[in-house]
Amino acid sequence: MRLLAIVREAFAALAFNRQRSLLTMLSLAWGVTCFVILYSYGEGFGFALTTAFKAVGQDLIVMFEGQTSAQAGGERSGRHIRLEEDDVDAIRDSVPLVAAISPEVMMRGTPVTRSYRTENMTIRGVLPVDYQKVRNMTVITGRWLSPEDNIQKERFAVLGAKAAEKLFGEIPPENEKITIQGMQFTVAGVLKTKIQISNYNTPDNECIFIPYGTMSLLHDVKYPQDIVWSPANPIFRADAIKQVRATLARIHHFSSTDDRAVEIIAFNEFMKEIDAMSGALQVLLGLIGTLTLAIGGVGLTNIMLVSVTQRTREIGVIKSLGATQRSILFQFLLEALIIVTTGGVIGIGLGFLVTILVGSLPLLGPLFKDESGSGDIHLKISTFVVVTSTLMLEIVGLIAGFLPALRASRLNPIDALRYE
Repeated sequence: MRLLAIVREAFAALAFNRQRSLLTMLSLAWGVTCFVILYSYGEGFGFALTTAFKAVGQDLIVMFEGQTSAQAGGERSGRHIRLEEDDVDAIRDSVPLVAAISPEVMMRGTPVTRSYRTENMTIRGVLPVDYQKVRNMTVITGRWLSPEDNIQKERFAVLGAKAAEKLFGEIPPENEKITIQGMQFTVAGVLKTKIQISNYNTPDNECIFIPYGTMSLLHDVKYPQDIVWSPANPIFRADAIKQVRATLARIHHFSSTDDRAVEIIAFNEFMKEIDAMSGALQVLLGLIGTLTLAIGGVGLTNIMLVSVTQRTREIGVIKSLGATQRSILFQFLLEALIIVTTGGVIGIGLGFLVTILVGSLPLLGPLFKDESGSGDIHLKISTFVVVTSTLMLEIVGLIAGFLPALRASRLNPIDALRYE
């Protein structure tokens, strides 16, 4: 049989049993739709989780004081190392791989008064420009702190979203006055709500940020609690950490290989756990979708076996007219592939339609009382999902159609013609 004749016979057979073919296509389409939606959900969940983790800072690195664990330069081990404000300038001058750096002084549980309302909050003194870059600070109303505010020790403050809600409720806080330890500050701006699942202290939403220079009016700023910075490029993160540690070792007289002298935490290292969590969920959902496709494949196998049984005499006639085993095998495989391909197209179309209609599902938004949708799971069909589902479906079709096709191709024409 010629290829064109085989294709024509395959389509004619499917058209003759159109109801059975249509139901089989729909069952496979449902499996594809489930796979597409589940995998899209897994991708959306992973993206939301990653975004919420990175909200703490883009490639954030935090340094804390520590104790030496080895002798160096005649100094004893176990010596306490305190970070100093001058370390920031030394690192900025000595390590070009550091893109932005800021010391940070915190006053926890500090009474903050606005009119007759008083709340205990965390006050953070920071270098305006660098800190904003390192910590992903986005102002939704008003402005962020400026270098002039820091140099001139201006009494301006930027409120976290939750801090603004506690102090002002529904009243716009911009240019309003608050009192911190008896000192009056003007609210310069309010931060956008951070969907933040990682932190190294009080969540940013609940903090008040003031210039580092202004903090000196309230607290000693010579010894910051921590220093935050980010590398110029993630590729050079490890080299930047080594150079920063070496610079601090030279200043504070400890060994550059002593990891305990100054604790350096690269938040990017924790992304492995986040990626593992989202990856595990995607694998689980993908497995469920694959099993759904496999069920559809079992149904296809049963339908094709029934088709072979019902068309036994027809196969005998075709083979008696000179059809080869290969042509019979190819015809039945072609019928199976036509069914799965059509079902796949319908399934992907339905999955695309469902993702558009659903759009997004709540995840972290309600927890942070955020209505912007940045913490939600956004369903979106990716090229990877389409390609993966198509390949899996074709494999299912080949596996499901091969046994019935092989059985049909091996039928003895004489026995087939006698079949009742």
